[in-house]
Amino acid sequence: MISFHLQVIAIGDDGQSHTHEIASLERAEVQPETLGLTLAESKAILRELQRVVVEQQVAEFVEAHRRCCACGQPHRSKGSHDLPMRTVFGKITISSPRFLHCDCQPHYAKSFSPLAQALPERTTPELLFLETKWSALMSYGLTADLLQEVLPMDSPLHASTIREHVLNVAQRLENDLGEEQWSFVEGCQRDWNKLPAPDGPLTVGIDGGYIRGRNKQGHFEVMAGKSLRAFRREAEEDELSSKCFAFVQTYDEKPKRRLFEVLRSQGLQMNQQIEFLSDGGEDVRNVQLYLNPEAEHLLDWFHITMRLTVLNQIGKGLPEKIGEGDDEYELRPGVLKDLESLKWYLWHGNVFQALKKLEGLEMDVEAVAFETKDEAARKFLKYIEELHTYVSRNQTFIPNYGERYRNGERIASGFVESAVNQVVSKRMVKHQQMQWTQRGAHMLLQIRTRVLNEEWEDIFRRWYSGFRPQIQGSPVNKVA
Repeated sequence: MISFHLQVIAIGDDGQSHTHEIASLERAEVQPETLGLTLAESKAILRELQRVVVEQQVAEFVEAHRRCCACGQPHRSKGSHDLPMRTVFGKITISSPRFLHCDCQPHYAKSFSPLAQALPERTTPELLFLETKWSALMSYGLTADLLQEVLPMDSPLHASTIREHVLNVAQRLENDLGEEQWSFVEGCQRDWNKLPAPDGPLTVGIDGGYIRGRNKQGHFEVMAGKSLRAFRREAEEDELSSKCFAFVQTYDEKPKRRLFEVLRSQGLQMNQQIEFLSDGGEDVRNVQLYLNPEAEHLLDWFHITMRLTVLNQIGKGLPEKIGEGDDEYELRPGVLKDLESLKWYLWHGNVFQALKKLEGLEMDVEAVAFETKDEAARKFLKYIEELHTYVSRNQTFIPNYGERYRNGERIASGFVESAVNQVVSKRMVKHQQMQWTQRGAHMLLQIRTRVLNEEWEDIFRRWYSGFRPQIQGSPVNKVA
C-alpha cells in the first residue's frame, strides 16, 4: 500500500509561504484500472488546485488595490459581493470587495470594485475557446457532453449556454470586421508597378449550399468558397495557402469586405493575379467584383455541363419524328446533334455561335410544343430558355475552356465543392435534422471557417494577450 499526499505551497513576494492540502491517494497492487490517476481523481485534484490558485491570486490582487494609488491611504470598504467565474476546471465563486474612492482626487463614481473591473467576463478565455472551437466542429449538445466528460465541471454545461457563447464571440468577430465598401481597389497603375512581385496567383471559387431554416421557413442559401494561392495555377501540390470562407447571403451585410479580408490574409496585393470561378449567380458576381484590378472572372465549366446534361436527358425523351406524310421530319436526332454543337461552341468560348444555336433550338422546340402539346417538348423548352438566359447573362465570363484545359489551367471549381461539403454540409446538413436561424447559421460559420483555417487560436491571442503563448518552433495542431 502506497499513500500519496498532494500539497501546494504558495510563496508571496514577502517570502511567506502558505501550505494547502490538495488530496490524498492510496494505491495497493498494480492493476490496469488503478494504474496512475483515474479521470475522477484528476478532476478532483485540478478543481481543488484551481481553487487554491485563484484564492491566492485574488488575495494578492485585492491587497494591491486596497490603498489609493495617489496618496497611499487605505480605501474604506463598502462591503463585497460574489463574483461567479466559469473556468475549465469548474465554476468558482469569488468574493469581490467594493471600496470607496479616496477624496484626494475627483472620481465619476463614489465606489469601485477592482476585481469586477479586472474580470469583466464571467467565462475564462480558455473555456470560451474550447466551447467555440468544438461547437464549430460538432453539435452544441455533443460539445456540452464532451466538455462535461473530460473537464472537472461541477455543474453541467447546457447546449443553450454554449450556443449563446458562440453567438457572442461571433458577434465580436463581426464587430472587428471593417466597413463594407463598393470597391476595394486602391491606388493607380503607377503605384501597383512599384509593388514587389507577389508570391503566386490566387484562385477563388464560390458556390452555394442550402440548409434547413427554423419555424417552417423552408431552406435558405449559404455561400461558401475557397481561396488557393500557389506558384502556378495548374499545380495543387505546391499550394502556399488555402483558406475557406462562408456567409448567409440574405443576412450578411458585409460579404465583399469578408472576402477581401480572407484574400488580404493570404498576402493580397493590387498587382496580384486573381481568378474567380463561380456559378454565374448575380449575388456571387456582385461579391467578387472590384476587389482587385488584376481579377479575372470565369464561369465554372461544371455548371454549364450540368445544365447541358439535364437538357440531353430530356432531349432523349422527345418524339423520334414529328409531322405526317411529306411534312414528317426527325426531331430527336436533330435536337441531340444541336446540343452536341452547342457544347462544342461553349467549350471553345464561341458565345456568339452558342447563342445562335440556342435561339434556333428554342424556336424549333417551341413550335413542336405548341403543335403537339408534348410534355417532354414543353419541359425541354423551359430548360433551353433558362440556359439561353444563363449564357446570355454570363457571356463575358465564358472563356475558351479548351485552350485553358490544354494549358493546364483551372476550368472548374471542384475544389469549391469539397469546401462546401467541409464547411457547410458536415456540420449543418448531412445526416442531421437541425434547423437554423439565418443569424445562428451565419455566426457559427464565421467561427467554423476560422477553425478550419487554423486561425482560431491566433484570434484569441489577439483578444487576450496572455492566452496560450505560442512557443517558437512548436508544431501547428491541424483540424481534421
